[in-house]
Amino acid sequence: MICGTIFVLVLLCGVEAGRVLVLPGEYSHWHNMRSIVDALVEKNHSVTVLVSSSSPTVQYTRKERFKYKVFEVNMKKEEANAILQEAIHPWMNDPGTTYERVLKIWRLMSKFKWHFEEFYKGLFHNKDLLHTLQESHFDVLLSDPMMPFPDLMAETLKIPHVLSVRATFAYVLERFCGQLPTPPSYVPAVATQSHLTDHMSFTERVENMLYYIVCSTVLLLMPWFIDPIYTEILGKPTTMCETMGKADILFIRTYWDFEYPRPLLPNFKFVGGLHCKPAKPLSKELETFVQSSGDHGVVVFSLGSMINNLTMERANTIASALGQIPQKVVWRYSGKTPETLAPNTKLYDWIPQNDLLGHPKAKAFITHGGTNGLYEAIYHGVPMVGLPLFGDQPDNMMHMKTKGAAVVLDINTMESKDLVDALKTVLNNPSYKESIMRLSRIHHDQPMKPLDQAVFWIEFVMRNKGAKHLRVQAHDLSWYQYHCLDVLAFLLSIVALITFLFIKTCSFFFRKCFRKTRSDGKAQKNKKE
Repeated sequence: MICGTIFVLVLLCGVEAGRVLVLPGEYSHWHNMRSIVDALVEKNHSVTVLVSSSSPTVQYTRKERFKYKVFEVNMKKEEANAILQEAIHPWMNDPGTTYERVLKIWRLMSKFKWHFEEFYKGLFHNKDLLHTLQESHFDVLLSDPMMPFPDLMAETLKIPHVLSVRATFAYVLERFCGQLPTPPSYVPAVATQSHLTDHMSFTERVENMLYYIVCSTVLLLMPWFIDPIYTEILGKPTTMCETMGKADILFIRTYWDFEYPRPLLPNFKFVGGLHCKPAKPLSKELETFVQSSGDHGVVVFSLGSMINNLTMERANTIASALGQIPQKVVWRYSGKTPETLAPNTKLYDWIPQNDLLGHPKAKAFITHGGTNGLYEAIYHGVPMVGLPLFGDQPDNMMHMKTKGAAVVLDINTMESKDLVDALKTVLNNPSYKESIMRLSRIHHDQPMKPLDQAVFWIEFVMRNKGAKHLRVQAHDLSWYQYHCLDVLAFLLSIVALITFLFIKTCSFFFRKCFRKTRSDGKAQKNKKE
């Protein structure tokens, strides 16, 4: 016992505990980051989660093994939740005409401007908060860009920064801010309804290039209300992208089981599926329902943490389809009970999704295509029917469809028959199960578990006071230097100069020879005369 105690003490003495500041996202983003926070606490690190008083999903009043630091904003939880929920509406139900859709997005951007300004005031106009954070001497900042201004906080506190990214915003960070090479010839642009893969025909490459141009233009214009805030806080002209690009490590919440092969940089690290874990036993009630499915098994259905209900028309369409399959269905849904709900379907406000997908009787997963649920399906090897809603979800499900692990439908236009056919295809065609099991094997065949990878790189940044040696020089180049346009212009100028001198020289000698010939001819002519 004494030897064992001494051994444990030696191990603990060898662990250098660090101080980690966390700026989390909301909804599934926080659920994902929470896994990293818990792992850091397990390794004896001190973790402080900096969260706004308006956070709709981070339950900062609960007692945890880590500390919450709450900063006040002039915004209620309901208002913050409404803005985030409204971000979904342009892509759900009936978006109306193109003009109405653009108008909704413009109004939403105005609300996000107010949302960002309140966060800015709550974080940087609170001198007591900044003083407390500076006196805490944190070793690293871990953030999700869903939380505004994490990069500015890292700059203010002068500490290394680790970013965890996935979703459409990752496109900005990876390509524009992170300087990740994205050749449009085989890397699809992330677009809301993109159907492109890494195998593109000529017309698809033309389409992809147009996507790149449109996305680049929009993303370059978007920071018009953010960049002035960055300039004000830092006291010098700067942009959001410039500051975001200073992140030491960027976690990408995917892996090669999901991604198409593409170039990567040294400070980009894959941690997809870091929240996944073996299934735990279900509750007695849920286990009884699952076991009652017999050999047919169960279908798990969830549209994520942001979608709690649907229109009655959509709900009835879905419930009618679910009643036409022999499997039992566990549906996470908190809206009004559909009139067409069948006895084989059970509704829950919340479900243990990971535990259900890891159950031996799980046969299929109906999902909106969020990264967390998608990776739980990959981890446990469950084929999918995708009903993508917004953001990166259509792109996520396109990856799964391309890899043969999912059937994808449009939730706004599908009929009951479409959903029934999709479920029967996934359940009865063995190729879908084979494809998802192949992806699952790839996911599990890694030198380190994704969560261990994330913790390792955070500790790496703390040990080395950053990871600037992994940051490419492209960050310090202008756009024309990055593409070597100045070099090309110089070389073309040299070629043009040489060509000009050659032409001038030839012209000079030509004129000399021509004049001499004419002079000799005239002289001979005069002599004859």
